Formats: sequence, C-alpha cells, structure tokens
Amino acid sequence: MKVKILSIGLFVFFQILSNVSAESTCKLKAKFNLNGFKNTEKKKVIVGGMFPIHYRLAASNSSSTSMPVSVSCEGFNYRTFRWAQTMRFAIDEINKREDILPNTELGYVIYDSCFTISKAVEGTLTYLTGQDEAVPNYRCSSGAPLAALLGTGGSALSIATARILGLYYFPQVSYCSSCTVLSDKFQFPSFLRTIPNDDFQSKAMANLVVYFGWTWVGTIAADDDYGKYGIKLFKEEVEKAGVCISFSETLPKLYSRETILNIVETVKRSTANIVVVFAADVDLSPLIEELIIHNITDKTWIASEAWVTSALISKPEYYSALGGTLGFAIRRAHIPNLKEYLLNINPFDSPDPLIGEFWQQAFNCTLEDMHAVENMYTATVSGNMTNTRLHSIDPIASHLCTGLEELDKINNTYSDVSQLRFTYSVYKSVYTVAHALHDMETCIKGKGPFVDQTCANISDFEPWQLMYYLKHVRFTALDDEVVSFSNEGDVTAVYDILNWQRNPDGTISYVEIGHYNSTAPPGSEMTINNGSIVWINDKVEAPRSVCSESCQPGTRKGIRQGEPVCCFDCIPCADGEISNETDSRECIQCGEDYWSNTNRDACVAKEIEFLAYDEALGITLIAVSAFGACIAIAVAIIFLVYRNTALVKANDAVLSFFIQFSLVITFLSSIIFVGEPVKWSCMTRQVSLALGFCICLSCIMGKTIVLMFTARAAKSKNPEKTNSEPIRPIHQRIIALTCILIHACACTVWLVLYPPYPVKNTASQNIKILLECDEGSIIFICCIFGYDVLLALLGFVFAFMARKLPDNFNEAKFVTFGMLVFFIVWISFVPAYLSTRGKFMVAVEIFAILASSFGLLACIFIPKCYIILLKPERNTEALVRSKPKMNDTSAPGTSASITSELNSTTISTVSLDE
Repeated sequence: MKVKILSIGLFVFFQILSNVSAESTCKLKAKFNLNGFKNTEKKKVIVGGMFPIHYRLAASNSSSTSMPVSVSCEGFNYRTFRWAQTMRFAIDEINKREDILPNTELGYVIYDSCFTISKAVEGTLTYLTGQDEAVPNYRCSSGAPLAALLGTGGSALSIATARILGLYYFPQVSYCSSCTVLSDKFQFPSFLRTIPNDDFQSKAMANLVVYFGWTWVGTIAADDDYGKYGIKLFKEEVEKAGVCISFSETLPKLYSRETILNIVETVKRSTANIVVVFAADVDLSPLIEELIIHNITDKTWIASEAWVTSALISKPEYYSALGGTLGFAIRRAHIPNLKEYLLNINPFDSPDPLIGEFWQQAFNCTLEDMHAVENMYTATVSGNMTNTRLHSIDPIASHLCTGLEELDKINNTYSDVSQLRFTYSVYKSVYTVAHALHDMETCIKGKGPFVDQTCANISDFEPWQLMYYLKHVRFTALDDEVVSFSNEGDVTAVYDILNWQRNPDGTISYVEIGHYNSTAPPGSEMTINNGSIVWINDKVEAPRSVCSESCQPGTRKGIRQGEPVCCFDCIPCADGEISNETDSRECIQCGEDYWSNTNRDACVAKEIEFLAYDEALGITLIAVSAFGACIAIAVAIIFLVYRNTALVKANDAVLSFFIQFSLVITFLSSIIFVGEPVKWSCMTRQVSLALGFCICLSCIMGKTIVLMFTARAAKSKNPEKTNSEPIRPIHQRIIALTCILIHACACTVWLVLYPPYPVKNTASQNIKILLECDEGSIIFICCIFGYDVLLALLGFVFAFMARKLPDNFNEAKFVTFGMLVFFIVWISFVPAYLSTRGKFMVAVEIFAILASSFGLLACIFIPKCYIILLKPERNTEALVRSKPKMNDTSAPGTSASITSELNSTTISTVSLDE
C-alpha cells in the first residue's frame, strides 16, 4: 500500500513538474537505452511485450561528472529470446487468421527487461508514453491504441511494473510471474496471468515431500518476491504435515561469492538430503557452479517451475550434482509451425539488433560491418532500438558471419521446441489479448457491457474497457485447453512432475513421472509413477531425508530440547505400556488384565496364575495331603479296632478320636487350597483349616490339663490332695467342646459379616494375574487363628509343666514335642509366606499345614500305635496301671496310670470309655 501511494505521489510530482516546465520549455532529463522489436506501422492495435532476453545489467560508470546514461544489458539468453520470438510469431499468426480480429491487424512493441526491475520500469514507462523517451503521466503518441503489456519476466519485475500499470488500470498479462502476492487485486487490479499461482505450486511441492516421507528438508529461495512468497507458503504447508526445515538460505540478486560459499557450506553440513529451491535459473546458476566445484553430489533437488526446464541449469556437466532432480513444470504443448518461424531469421535480412547479437552468440562469429570497425560501439549513442547493427552489437569473434550459417545444424536452446512450457504460456498470453480484443470488436451496439449498454471502439478504447473483456475471456487453446481467469486473475493449476535423467549421449532429459491437478478431488491431486524415477547417482530407490529415524512400535518419540520436532530420540515404552504405531508420541497403558509383550508393541493377556490341580506341584501336595489323611484315618481305625485294650481306654478314646478326626480335616483342608479360587473355596479353606486345628488343639489342651494337675499332685506328695477328686473325662470333653463352640461361633460371624471372596491380584506381579482369596477382614482372620495359637500355647504350657512325670507317665513329653514341632513349622511359615507370591505362597501355606499336621500325628499317636501293633505284650491293664521299671521307657504314661499311681485302689479312670 505504501509503495502504491509512493508511486501515485511520484507521478503527481512529475505531472506538476511537467506543467511547470511546459510554461517555459520541455526538456527530457534522460534517454533510455532499450533493445527489442517494434512493428507498429499501419497497425490498428499495439500489444506490448517485455522479456528478460539478457541476464543482467552491464557494468557502468557511476561517476556524476557526466550525463547519466541508461545502462546496457549483457548475458544473452537463448531461452527467453525464443519467448520474444514466440510473441512475434503468435501476432503474425493471428493477423493471418480470419476467425480472430478479421478487421484488425495487431502490432507489437517488445522490450528487453534484462531481468532487472530498473529496465522493466524503463520499458513500461516507454511503452505507456508511446515514445522512445518516457514522459511520465502523458501519452504523447497519436498512433494505434495500446492494448496490453505481456510480461515482464520474473515475479519481482512484474510486481514493479504492475504497480505502475495498476494506477491506470492498464492490462498486464504475465506468462511466467507466478508469485502469490500478484493475486491481490487491491494492489494489482489490472494483473492477469496464464501461469498458475505459486500458491498451488507450493502446496504441490509440500505434497511431494510428504508423499516420499521426507521430514527433514532444506530450502533455498531467491531474494525476491517470487522466492520469498513461494518458500514461505511451502514451509507453512510442510510444517502442517510435521516436516521440519533443516536450513533456509537466500540467493543474492547481485552476485556475491562469499554469500554463495556460505550457502554451499550450509548445504554440505546439513544432514537433509532434500533441498527445495524457489528461484529463477539466473539466480541459481552461480550456486550450482560452486556445488560442482565442491563436489556436493548427495542431495536431491526439488525444482520450481522457474528452473526445472532451464537449459542454463540442466547442463550435462551439472548432472553429477543435479541428477534425479524432481520439479514441477507448467503445462506444455506443441505449437505448429513455430520451429520453422524460429529458424527463419537472418541478421542480414533484419535491422533488429537483437537478431544480430543472437546470430553472433549462436555461431561465435562477428558481423561484417562490426569487424570493419571493431569495438566502436559507445554507450552514449541514442537508445533508439532501430539503430544499425554498427551501434548496437559488439564483435565477439575474429571470423566474420556469412549469413549462410544454418540454425538447424546446431544444438541450441533457442530452436529446441521439445519442452514448450513458458513458450506456450507466452503463446496463450498473446491469444488471451487477441480474444479479448475480438470480443470487444464484435460487441453489438445496444448490448454492450458498459454504461447504457454501449460498446468500446477498438480503434480508440480505454485500458479499463479492455480489462473488462480480459477478465471475462474464455477460449480453447492448444490441446483443447480451456483458458479463463478467476476473480484473482489466475488460471487453473495443472503441473507436470519432471525427473532429470541422463540420455545415452550425456544430455539431460526431462521425463514426466507424474501430474498435479488442483481441480482434482482432495487427496487425488497428485499422481506419481515411482517406477519411472531415477534418483541421484542413478539409484532406483528414493533417498531418505530425516533428522532422526522413525521410532518403531514399542518406542515413543522423545523431543530433544532446542531442536526441531523432527529431531528426537526413541525411548522404549515402560513395562505395561505399548506403542503400536510408527513415531508414536506417547505410549499407551495396557488394560488391567493385560501386559506389554517383549517388543512393547502389543498388549497381551496376563498369565493367570494359581496352584492348579494338574501341575506337578499341585499334584504332589494333593498326594501328600491325601496320604496324611489316610494315615490319620488308619490311626483312627487302629484305635477303633483296639478300643477295648488298656492303652486305648486309658487315653480317653473320645478325645483321641476327635484329634484324629481334626487331623483328617486339616489334611483334607489343604486340598481346598489347590485349584482356581472360587467363592465357596475361599469361604471354606481358611475356616476348615482353623476349625480343624481348633478341634485338635482343644482336645490336646483337655488332655494336658489332666497331665498338669497330675504332675502338680505328684510333686506335692500330699495324701490329702491325692485323695481329692481328679478332673474327670467329662470335664475334659466339656472344656474341649466349649473351646470348639467359641471358635465355631467366631468363624460363623466372620463368614456372615466379612466372607472371603476370590480376587484378581494385578499389583503383585506385572506380567501375571494372581488369582487369590481376599480374606474379607484381616482382623477376623487374625482373631480366628490367634485363638488357635492361644489354644496351642495353653496345650504346650500344660504339657511342658507335666514333662517330668515318671517314665510311665511320659505322654506329656510326646505332646510337648508335638507342640514344639507345631510352633516351629508355623513360626518358619510366616517369613516364608510373606516372601513369596502367587501359587508358591499357597504352596508354602499347604506345606505348613501338612508339616504341622504330620508333626502332631507323629508325636502324639505313633508311639501309641507302636505299642498297640508292635508291642502288644505291653498293652495290658497291669502295665498301664503299674509303675514300670525306671529303665523301661517304652510304655507311655496315661492319665489312667497316673491316677492308679496316686491311688492304691483301682479307680474308675481305667474305664475311660464309660
């Protein structure tokens, strides 16, 4: 906006200055030095054109001691010279046609912009004023009206000229200016173009990068609007897709080897193997030369349409660095008869200086008149482009041009019509203006588009009137392409995707490997034939370009501080977490019943662990339990069979049977611990175990109470106390039954209020689910087993107090040993139980149950069975009642024998089963 206001102010200033000067004398401040073509004689409408036929401005003397002179150009460009010739060809073709402008003959004025803004502005001002000298804000020619300006070359040049032309709403149709900013109709109201907007190209390049999975790319842009806007939009698009920019460099407009070398060093150091370049071939050429010098041949280049088919860049000697380049090129077409027209020129038949210069460059010769007065050209001559060759062309070789040289015999970009892309765009631009003029000429009076439905006069129209027709033009060009403009002055974006490949003769060919169509449905805009691509160094596999290799499933991306998001570390997922996608940012927590596998890329069901019936450990424990129960039953059967013997009668058969029954319960209760925990087993196993031990320990305590009182009586030797009534068997049974009932009531309350239930323990082990029983209430289970411990302690204490009775009263010793085994087992059980998990915890508990049960069974009943079965001669009433010899320790003492020792007469205790 500021530039536009500045331009308006500048022209107002010139107008005022011109008005003031007109009062006295008119005086030009300077003359422009412009080369080109002009054909305006007897023409009805003039079309302007501007082409960068030279690369740059020639060096000039900047001294202020003499009159300033417009700088001349140097560096002849065959490709752009062909563009200019194509405009001339198209206008000649239109003038010969009867279906387009049959009553109007077009003329042309073509200038060389030298690929610089200053020359482009010079040409624009000269074209607008209608003279070879520019008089700002005035049209000083009375000839044919000006139709439109085609050009002016690069986007930066078109932006400069479009600002000036936009002030007058003067039409400008560009053939190669693709910068996005030119679509802004507020800044450039009269600008149209036949080349797609860079908005589409930038998106297409981004899609290409994403398509091949490149996430680490470098960018290089020209220091102009074309490069800056193009690369800016490209960055925005790729960053949305997660692609990172390794480096971003800018090519200088004025050659600076230091800057170029810095860019080369950046490219060399970067780990990015893909470099995207938005620049014209002229700006890029110095960089490519340095890349060849530094032997940088491991990068793949992505080219914009400005240089992808440029002969200046696609030289055989550059292939080592640029081989495999991918790029987007605008639509191409074959233009009939163009090649013949291009070849049908001769400097001796034309006064145009550019043709003479082209001839000298193409054949490396010097024109005859220039050889006669070698190097007499001066920069102070008139800038009139119709001057003779003597004043316009420098000699470049010592031999003379004969005019017989044949253009079709040389390999020259000028005559190469195999890749007519920008050339075709020039051709369409000319036809765009022609069709708009045709619509204007064929307007029917009274049906026109202007005020009062009037039509414009093609012999005298205003620029804005032609602009209306240009905006609404629609025609079919070559290959049935329909040309029309959007509200922004843009055309449909269709690109060919090209791949640089080497021909057998060493030259570079542009092989179509895909297409991009902006009008295609989303997701299908780009099509690529991967099999036809040849990459850098003639490889067939696409290069990789990543800052960090992709994180495989089982890992997650860990961003490195201070570096782009594409640079990361791959961190393995923690136990219990997985990632099942490449480049996952986070790991996923597995469900409660699942765990991560070894590779951390899938959740697998946790192993369910419990002490099963069919495994070796379970089978062994069940077998041992059954064996113990069988022994206990066998002992009970022995006692039952020998119930009438003295020894059985003397040991209170009822309590003995209860102890044996309780041991059967404890042995069998251990089997309930085996198998998958279910509700009934969880409620049964601890209760049955506790109740079994309670019955056993209550009966033992009842027995040991008698032994304790007997021992105290024997120790006192008091006859009076001896004759006192002893504790009778009924009393022992009542004590045992009371203790059992208390325990049973406690177990019932526990089962009613806080019953045990099966649970899945997922916390103890990560990779396993432990099927366990939750005991419901820790307090209750501690009370229940604490009660058993109390009974055991009382039984042990009572037995211990009676341990020193005479040898024939030694049952207390066996009980003491049995209780010691019981305590040792369960004291050892506690740390072992707490240090194990899962099925081994259950196995430890079962082992403690079996060991303690076997201990009680062995210590209390095996000695008696030994007498009953193996020493029947000692199982007599006399032996049981009498005191054995001191050295006979084989007969166990009984409560009956103790009583007989204390009483000289037979007491009722010999018949304990009464």
